[in-house]
Amino acid sequence: MSESEVLSPSFVPAASVGDSDASAATATPAPRKRPKPGERREQILQALAAMLEKPGSERITTASLASHLQVSEAALYRHFASKAQMFEGLIDFIEQSVFTLVQQIVGRDVADPDQPSLDGARQAARVIALVLQFGERNPGMARVMVGDALVFEHERLQQRMNQFFDRIESTLRQCLRPVADARGSAKPTVDAQVAASVLTSFALGRLQRFSRSGFRRLPTEHLEQSLALML
Repeated sequence: MSESEVLSPSFVPAASVGDSDASAATATPAPRKRPKPGERREQILQALAAMLEKPGSERITTASLASHLQVSEAALYRHFASKAQMFEGLIDFIEQSVFTLVQQIVGRDVADPDQPSLDGARQAARVIALVLQFGERNPGMARVMVGDALVFEHERLQQRMNQFFDRIESTLRQCLRPVADARGSAKPTVDAQVAASVLTSFALGRLQRFSRSGFRRLPTEHLEQSLALML
């Protein structure tokens, strides 16, 4: 992609706790190092994200997660009070990763007073590209973002993802207000809100298609052309 492309962080899945490095194998196995508390917590979240990346995977239980990590369920609960708290850890990562970069996008470019509409449209395009690229690089997270992984989980988790997209829409509205002004809109605030809503729905729809196609239909497919039609 061109200037609208924004590289987004990926949540690298961890190997199972019982995995070993073949290159380090010796006749006498080295004693397993006891992970630090923070490292174990991260391992659990990475394992959950990795399990969510399996297309068509069923609802993940703490038993299946513990089996994947080759630990007991009690070991999981030493770091998280509940499975909902584990999903909140993933949502925290999504929010921090995306909005840190969103802030860079909307706060980095110096607005050109002679071309405010171009600046606003470019920022909006970069925000949408960021959200879609993040989901594409983190398939398990994409399932969380669209709620597919949250079915039958605590309702507050879906509420947090709803708030995530509300924040995205609010950011887009701010970017697009100068665009509506430059086009001589009689109701620039309303037009910016409508455009922001359309773009947010587009991003959410692309991520849903990605998740429900077993990660075959990439969310960034024909992205530049699609954004050109909307912006």
